[in-house]
Amino acid sequence: MNILLTGAFGNLGTYTLQELLRQGHKVRCFDLQTPRNLKTAAQFGSRVETAWGDLRLPESIQAAVKGQDVVLHLAAIIPPLSDEQPEMARQVNTHGTYHLVKACQAQPRPPRFFFASSFDLFGHTKELPPPRTAADPVQANDVYTETKIEGEKLVRESTLDWLIFRFSDMPLIALRSGHPIMFEIPLDQRFETMHPADAALAVVNAIGVTELWGRKCLLLVGGGARCQVTYRQFLFGLLEAMGIGPLPEQAFTKKEYVTDWLDTDESQRLLQYQRHSFEDITGEIAALLGWRRLFIPLARPFARAAMLNLSPYLKNR
Repeated sequence: MNILLTGAFGNLGTYTLQELLRQGHKVRCFDLQTPRNLKTAAQFGSRVETAWGDLRLPESIQAAVKGQDVVLHLAAIIPPLSDEQPEMARQVNTHGTYHLVKACQAQPRPPRFFFASSFDLFGHTKELPPPRTAADPVQANDVYTETKIEGEKLVRESTLDWLIFRFSDMPLIALRSGHPIMFEIPLDQRFETMHPADAALAVVNAIGVTELWGRKCLLLVGGGARCQVTYRQFLFGLLEAMGIGPLPEQAFTKKEYVTDWLDTDESQRLLQYQRHSFEDITGEIAALLGWRRLFIPLARPFARAAMLNLSPYLKNR
């Protein structure tokens, strides 16, 4: 099939692109022309067609959707950038989705439309028994969830055959530096993660499941029982994998956050995508250290100090 993939060179986008090619699809990649994206695109060479553009510019979208059978809309501004630049998040996440939906509806043969959403939309659910289901209500708690709710509404009200996934967290399989947002989730918060390669497999497998598109469906997609942890287990597991180790509990907020465990039985039954456990994820990240592992004992105190310096709670206390 001819597939337009927005956000093709982001975290989920890159894994989805690899899976699309593996399954024999013809892919047109739509993304911003940045130095990082140019470097990522070069890795795929002539195997893909690249349409550089901006979701905020309708003219570039109109050209990109021509002749496509399916549009996989992954592009979005996510936290923490959506918190730092809320107006850009609205322009990309809401207005960009509007432009893309309109361009698809205007085609002689409108493509099917896939929209990537988030489990953040369920809001504060700590007092509710898990897991969350697709029938649970949604609530906006920040610019990101506000724009994703608006994006879902635009897709639902369109005349297109559509499919929406609300994804759990997908960590970068990479060695990462700290950010203040890491301290804004309480350590006892329920947290579901998944390997981005599994998320990509779910997206691409869904293309061929006709019953999903016919009924205009919303699915919850996450790592499953082997990836259902607390935020303490999640973050400290990643930090252990990078050789940093757990951080003091007083560095973290006590305020409730917007993550939870998901009921993914239906999506797993239909799409057969859950292959990795949380331990698999941390193992892959740990393997990236390579020769640098030799220097961890020397670097650990400095890395920990730099991360803890980002915590407003530790400073206040």
